[in-house]
Amino acid sequence: MRLLILGTGGMADKHASSFKAIEGVSVVGGVDIVPERLAAFCSLHGIPNHFGSLEEALAWGEFDAVANVTPDRVHHPTTLQAIAAGKHVFCEKPLATDAVKAMEMTEAMEKSGKVGMVNFTYRNSPALQKGRQMVLAGEIGAVRHVEASHLQSWLVGKAWGDWKTESKWLWRLSKKHGSNGALGDIGIHIVDFTSYGSGLDVAHVFGRLKTFTKAPGDKIDEYDLDANDSFTMNVDFTSGAIGTIQATRTAAGQLDQLRLRVYGETGSIEMIYDTGKSTLRACLGDDVHTATWRDIPFDPVETNYQRFVQAVRAGKTQEPSFRRAANIQKVLDKALASDLSHRDEQVA
Repeated sequence: MRLLILGTGGMADKHASSFKAIEGVSVVGGVDIVPERLAAFCSLHGIPNHFGSLEEALAWGEFDAVANVTPDRVHHPTTLQAIAAGKHVFCEKPLATDAVKAMEMTEAMEKSGKVGMVNFTYRNSPALQKGRQMVLAGEIGAVRHVEASHLQSWLVGKAWGDWKTESKWLWRLSKKHGSNGALGDIGIHIVDFTSYGSGLDVAHVFGRLKTFTKAPGDKIDEYDLDANDSFTMNVDFTSGAIGTIQATRTAAGQLDQLRLRVYGETGSIEMIYDTGKSTLRACLGDDVHTATWRDIPFDPVETNYQRFVQAVRAGKTQEPSFRRAANIQKVLDKALASDLSHRDEQVA
């Protein structure tokens, strides 16, 4: 499989190294509007062909699939271009900045017959995969209550750099630069993590978003700091279970932690991804009576990158698909609407 990487900032290094490690995959081209960044990226990863625009790359055309690692607002137009050119697409999350655009991309991809998948990176957690299996196998009985959180701290610490001086962080705080804030950036991860791990779909959401003052005039250079920094959701699931989902970029002491607890009628399961480390714990059987939690072993799992390559070779999309990402985007859109309306919103 010949792969083109579209966008060479941020996550692009992870895409390049992950795909190159898969036997039979060649990263044959890179695309970026910033020449210096493109040259450095292609030199680092030994990529032979450089393009200043997707149009140039499509005119060349000597590739089978695109890894779309552009900023969120660029996913929609560029993915549609790639689909129209008959390419498979592996898109970074979120698929689009709203559900209408995401569904347009989904329908175009499904009509094309090509493979379209979305990089929900935390699906790569073996604890999540094993925990989901246990829930679906009925090991905790019918699910009644769910609690989930995605905690980061880059607004209060410098472990990943100084957000006040680096564009790769500042754009994530600015609506006009295409950001939907914590809701759009990590909210899509924790909603997918929650829904996937619990085996449940969200039916209603009551959301609250908060943007904190972080600089004089809420502005740094060209960036208006107006995108949300934290959110909470109260949700009903289609099964009748209820739960809470929250995320923030202001959780000192947490670099990147996703935690999901699923409480059932006969037991509970906790799935944790914490800055690269996965943990799975459960309270089952007689342990329920003593509130004893035990670690659960799990095996390694295939990554999204590996599943995408397998899907292209087989000619059949695997999960997480465009449609899955579009449905998760509906939940985020309703959380935003709920924050504005102060009402519960139904996820259609």
